[in-house]
Parts: sequence; structure tokens; C-alpha cells
Amino acid sequence: MTNNSTDELFAKTLITGSDGMVGSYIDFGIRTNRHSLDVTNLSNVMSACTEHMPRVIIHLAAATDLARCQQDPAYAYAVNAVGTYNLALAARRIGAKLVFISTFAVFDGTREEPYAETGIPDPVNIYGHSKYLGELAVRGILEDFLIVRASWIFGGGIDKDIKFVGKILKQLDKDEIKVITDKRGSPTYAKDLVAGIQQLIRENKKGIYNLGNVGSATRYDIANEIKSIVGAKTKIVPITSADFSLAYP
Repeated sequence: MTNNSTDELFAKTLITGSDGMVGSYIDFGIRTNRHSLDVTNLSNVMSACTEHMPRVIIHLAAATDLARCQQDPAYAYAVNAVGTYNLALAARRIGAKLVFISTFAVFDGTREEPYAETGIPDPVNIYGHSKYLGELAVRGILEDFLIVRASWIFGGGIDKDIKFVGKILKQLDKDEIKVITDKRGSPTYAKDLVAGIQQLIRENKKGIYNLGNVGSATRYDIANEIKSIVGAKTKIVPITSADFSLAYP
């Protein structure tokens, strides 16, 4: 694909949830947020897509707060499952490729080895289950799609990062922070994730891709690294996920 055709393709890309952590690294296309595009409203989604007629839709809008999803399943399913279903229907109607940003939380997190794209999902919490239903909707409705499963995303600065790294940064004024030691993942910089998504789009790839930065660490490792970089005095206390009331991927 030539640079001109690539530029045109990205200019005709519609992004949902563009004001979030990952969206903050996207500097192209038709940017929407929850105020301008309610993904849970099918009529709203259809109107936006038929108005802009994008060639690609990058679906970032999501309910990602693990605790809120667990406490309010209706909210999680409305955004992550129904919202994705709506985008898939709209993409089919206008003939667009849909890029759905999913999560490694569709797996149970018990394997020592990295999960392959062919691994059988077995989510252990509402967040993972709602995202997996979104995956099933995309696969059932579309042929031209990308499901990009991302692992432990960080970036966007302390205001945009509402996930683990951002939460640790906001607690470094405490005497101690309790962090689990028995879950391991591949922390993924949101800017690198965007670059990976763009590459998949340029190459007209289809199907499911697990994307993450190289290497792995525990939550405890990451918290200690953040503490070291910032120079904080906070004590990082190791605990296990069994100490949490939430199912922790």
C-alpha cells in the first residue's frame, strides 16, 4: 500500500473512545468520544457511521474499570458487548473494517507460557467476559475484522491512565501500597499498541492478534520499578490475588 493510499485510509478511519489512554496516541482520522458517539445506542452508531462512511473503524470505547464492571455487570455488558455488537452491525452495513481492541482478560491467567491467538478463552471476571462477548459478536457478524488483544496497557500520562500504572502513580504519597505478586503479564505501552494496530491495518490483516511489548513482569515488579523511577519512599507490600475480593486477571 502506497503512502498516499495509506494516508487516505487513516484519514477515513473512525475512532471511538478517542479521548482515552490509547486514543491519546492516535493523531489521525475521525475522532469521537462518549459525548459525541454513544456506542450503546444503535441508532447513534448507525447515524455516525453512515454520515462519515469510514473505511476503517477502530473501536476503543470500553468499560475497563475492573471493580466497576464487577459491581455493575449491566454497565460492562452494555458498553463492551452490546456496544461492540452495534459497531459490528454498522461496519457490515457500510463495508468498513472493524478493529476491536480486546484484552488478555478473556483468558483465565493461569498459564505460565504466553497465550496464543488460538487459545480457548475462559474469562474469570465480568470485564473479561463482556469483552469476550464483544469478540464473539465481531466474529459472528463480520469477515473483515481485527480483534487485537492487548495486555496490561499503560500510557497517556497520569490523567489518562486509569489502569494499574496510573493507579500506582496516584498512590505514591501513601506510606505503603499492597500489590499482588502472583499474576504476570506483558506491560504494553499504548503508543506501541497504536503503531502495531496501524501496521496491521496497512497490511490489510484480518483475524485475531495478541499484541504486547516484549518481556513480562508481575504487578509487584512493575510497582517497584515505578517507585524506583519516581524516587518514592512508599513501601510496596507483596500480597496474593486471593487477598482481593475481585477476580483478578
